[in-house]
Amino acid sequence: PSGIDKHKFIAWSSGSLGHGLAVGAGFAYSRKQLQTNSKASVYVVLSDGECNEGSVWEAALFCSHHQLNNLVAIVDYNKIQSFGRVDDVMKLEPFLQKWTAFGWNAEEVDGHDAEALLHKLSHRTLERPTCLIAHTVKGKGIAEIENTIESHYRPVTDAQLRDFANEK
Repeated sequence: PSGIDKHKFIAWSSGSLGHGLAVGAGFAYSRKQLQTNSKASVYVVLSDGECNEGSVWEAALFCSHHQLNNLVAIVDYNKIQSFGRVDDVMKLEPFLQKWTAFGWNAEEVDGHDAEALLHKLSHRTLERPTCLIAHTVKGKGIAEIENTIESHYRPVTDAQLRDFANEK
């Protein structure tokens, strides 16, 4: 987007599930060690199914141990992963309490409410890493795929996209 200094951002896709938080932890840790721009934060977006990976929890412990208060993890908690419902594949609850027990400032938010997300991000504690559990509905707004496992695989058609846009 115009007006954004792209040199201040590093976009990175983790590929295999479970690696994103560890890489984000490395970025946040190096910023703290170098004491560069103390206001800069590292943001990592995770899926709920990704939180089945042990490497996520190892990274979470690392972040807490090193007091990486410059790191924010946002978990898209739509309760569906590629092969089933989260509760059927691997229960995460009590999810909020797990993040808290790992030493994070953890909060829940409506992931479809951009203002609520921005409010949580701008009013977060700076004492420890932050995890925002963003409750969402997979495929929200497109009736044929909303809240379905197929939404992981089934592409949205042009007609569905037009209908969605017209409803807005």
